[in-house]
Amino acid sequence: MDGMTVTAPRDEARWQALLARQPADFLYGVATMGVYCRPTCPSPRPKRQNVRFFADSAEALAAGFRPCRRCDPDGTRAALARAVVADACAAIEQAETIPSLDALSKRAGYSRFHFLRLFRDHTGLTPRSYAEGVRARRLAASLATGTRVADAIAQAGFGSESRVYEAPELLGMTPGAARRGGKGETIRTALADSPFGRLLVAATQKGVCFLGFAEPDEALLGDLRQRFPKARIVPDASGLAAIVTAVVAFMAEPRAALDLPLDLRGTAFQLRVWEALRRIPLGQTTTYGALAAVMGEPRAIRAVARGCARNPVSLAVPCHRVLGADGSLTGYRWGIPRKRTMLAREAAVKD
Repeated sequence: MDGMTVTAPRDEARWQALLARQPADFLYGVATMGVYCRPTCPSPRPKRQNVRFFADSAEALAAGFRPCRRCDPDGTRAALARAVVADACAAIEQAETIPSLDALSKRAGYSRFHFLRLFRDHTGLTPRSYAEGVRARRLAASLATGTRVADAIAQAGFGSESRVYEAPELLGMTPGAARRGGKGETIRTALADSPFGRLLVAATQKGVCFLGFAEPDEALLGDLRQRFPKARIVPDASGLAAIVTAVVAFMAEPRAALDLPLDLRGTAFQLRVWEALRRIPLGQTTTYGALAAVMGEPRAIRAVARGCARNPVSLAVPCHRVLGADGSLTGYRWGIPRKRTMLAREAAVKD
């Protein structure tokens, strides 16, 4: 009797989570199907009398159930997919020219359609776009050593210089600018106290290129120098006073979106992520999955999360408004407590 009084309420709570398809730390089996699933499984909801609950995959397997092929409760299919994509990425990295989709799918042992879907699910990109990124990294690395632009373009595997100059988003800047590493550019900086600790604002002639806080001055400046190793970095507190005032005021009491002139430099995909972040209204939040869907890349959740993590202009590109699928605050470079505080202040404005 004691076991029943403890188990029944727990199973009822599990049943309600299953009906709502909420993420939870249990699995359920459907006796009529002989399969077990995650509570978030998109399969049709079973009848209550056919459901059994399990703590983990081992318990479900011991009871004679097999894993669902749709929700992959034991992660076997996901692990296989990750291995396939990792192998394809390695092949692309090692190839001197861009491998064809046919060649990559045959290597993986999947149809073109299935392989393309797997690859996009895990990287957020098509194999060709990923390969373009590999070439762009090779080009950037070569340019950083001072190699002539024409030679670096050839060594990276681009067929012509025009291909690179017609698509500056490959590097987030022109090849010449990448080779210079900011050489010839002047980046003005301003340090100030803020509600979240020390604040650094840095701007090129075009706009703000870095905005960071909550770290010692030298750490913030070190991050900036790493991004622009050859740039001339000069203090300009008076010239950036209006921007600093706007940022500090936004931190203390956000009343409207932080609208600053920006100079964003990243890969094509990163720029898309940052643009999507800027469209999240003040006082609202979204999830990585929802953001990926808005971008038209519903399965590129991990790639979107990486793009958020590499955002160089905090607050102006509000990556703090993105939550985990379960509503958790997840990671934040400047600290979860600051993310929580900022969201609370923005929510108060909305109310």
